[in-house]
Amino acid sequence: MSKTIARTDSDPNYVNVTRVSAISHRQHTMRIKISPNDFRKGYNLAQSGMYIQDAFPTLTPAEREFIKTGITPEEWENVFSE
Repeated sequence: MSKTIARTDSDPNYVNVTRVSAISHRQHTMRIKISPNDFRKGYNLAQSGMYIQDAFPTLTPAEREFIKTGITPEEWENVFSE
């Protein structure tokens, strides 16, 4: 994974994750419902080689894709829709 920035949200149950999209090369931020501590644990596991779905089992596939590639659901739809 390239550079990922996770900032604590005003709600301790969320983090704001900022990534640069692998498709558009634009910076995006997604608010994800996960505690900062759980995010750090999952991120470290994913960096160590664990599959992202195992490192972040409570997140949606779109949230995991965003953490991994920075691709937003809208970009995914625009590129891969028929």
